[in-house]
Amino acid sequence: MTRKILLNRRQILQLGLGGLTGIGTLALGQAKCLSKQLEKLDNPNRKFTVIGQASLKQRAAAKGLFYGAAVRINPLFQDKKFRANFIQECGALVPEWDLKWTSLRPDISSFNFTYADRLAKFTQSNGMLLRGHTLVWHESLPTWFQKEVNSANVAKILQQHIKTVVGRYARQVHSWDVVNEAIDIKSGRADNLRNTPWLQLMGPDYIEFAFRTAAQADPHALLVYNEYGLDYDSRDDEAKRVAVLKLLKDLKWRGTPIHALGIQAHLNGASTLFNSQKFRSFLGNVASLGLKILITELDVLDKNLPEDTTKRDQIVAAVYEDYLSAVLQEKAVIGVLTWGLSDRYTWLAEDNSSGKLLPLPFSLRPLPLDVNGNRKLAWNAIARAFDSAPRR
Repeated sequence: MTRKILLNRRQILQLGLGGLTGIGTLALGQAKCLSKQLEKLDNPNRKFTVIGQASLKQRAAAKGLFYGAAVRINPLFQDKKFRANFIQECGALVPEWDLKWTSLRPDISSFNFTYADRLAKFTQSNGMLLRGHTLVWHESLPTWFQKEVNSANVAKILQQHIKTVVGRYARQVHSWDVVNEAIDIKSGRADNLRNTPWLQLMGPDYIEFAFRTAAQADPHALLVYNEYGLDYDSRDDEAKRVAVLKLLKDLKWRGTPIHALGIQAHLNGASTLFNSQKFRSFLGNVASLGLKILITELDVLDKNLPEDTTKRDQIVAAVYEDYLSAVLQEKAVIGVLTWGLSDRYTWLAEDNSSGKLLPLPFSLRPLPLDVNGNRKLAWNAIARAFDSAPRR
């Protein structure tokens, strides 16, 4: 039996793929002995046939959805083929780094919009939606934050940041991840809020404060709460779904201008714990609050799958199609974004300490396009899910 390994995005970053390669031999041995459940995903008789050559953005738009991907500025402007693929496939762009505090705030008194402005101009030139990621997060805070921000000035600094950033891109940004990853079910708090610098300095009201400030800065943007670890039929994911739903209900009860839930959906190809019925029930509960839903950071980690590329691609495609086929039945879901477009530029293959690609036993293949920009079975799976989705 394959050991069930559920690594959320933060845990992978903390561990680093250097740590993952340390268990490479074990992981490969496990992957070669797929469980019966994984064998269902690795079914060579399951075909991922698509009709026509329409792009992912075209297939999504035909159903009233949008499709896009996260991107870093250097690959987009230095790799011509990748840029052409991005323009062809994506109707929305989310900067992976360039709207976070570390990129925008060189010091407490200034902003640097050089890269973010360039990406905003790119989306306008190519008729794409621009997503803002992210205004409030406990990570990607600049080094000066800990030294210079305190309980006396934190509200003023956060308000200034949101007003300046959101105001600069008012009517240009489709949606903002206003608050990112505020829930931690192991925090020991009754409200399950993560013990972040924001919570420590401002208390629980920092979340509502951020949404109200963003709404004032741009009344036209869709304001999103973004979270990971909601996808699987596990004890932790179920507890997190309950906590997130409670947070959303509380914000709505307060009249907070929150418009959508963002579900990161960093999936694990080696997991067999996705329960479409339970997950659709959760989506329905979110929709019943009058909220839209976005899949904001979708990818499929294939580190613990068979070394054989054909088998790995088959399993990854099945995970994509099974997940999206369930998700897109909920009409409150309005968009899907993968966390990257090409395997050449996936964050999953990076050393968190250096940002450089690490040598692996085999190349990771978690995204719709391969390292050469060619469409893979994962692309077909996403296309099929869009084609089968009900119209919005």
